[in-house]
Amino acid sequence: MRGGSLHHLLAGAPLVAETRTAPHYLLYSVGDSYPALQPCPPDGGLGAAIVGEVYDLSLDLLRDDLLPAEPPELELGVIELADGSSALGMILRRVCPAPDDLTDITAYGGWRAYLSRHRS
Repeated sequence: MRGGSLHHLLAGAPLVAETRTAPHYLLYSVGDSYPALQPCPPDGGLGAAIVGEVYDLSLDLLRDDLLPAEPPELELGVIELADGSSALGMILRRVCPAPDDLTDITAYGGWRAYLSRHRS
């Protein structure tokens, strides 16, 4: 994400779109350090459409630079976007016990919105 702590690792990969997920994701703040998406069942009524960015990057860049730098609580997953298409993205690791510093911030609709309201 532009302005995020790992953005420099994208090595100039082009931003393809600013978009939203399909409306069945929860968004968490992990210790106010980084966001974590969690898929929820589409019929569960708990999720929301979350703001995000899609980049065009090579698999080598993803494998060699970006994934090794991601926090251990996150894993690569397939994200459904608002238009019904899919993209790879980082989600909360399914087998990871919930960290103590996990805060549900879904109602903010995105990481930047949370940071701007929470840190003001």
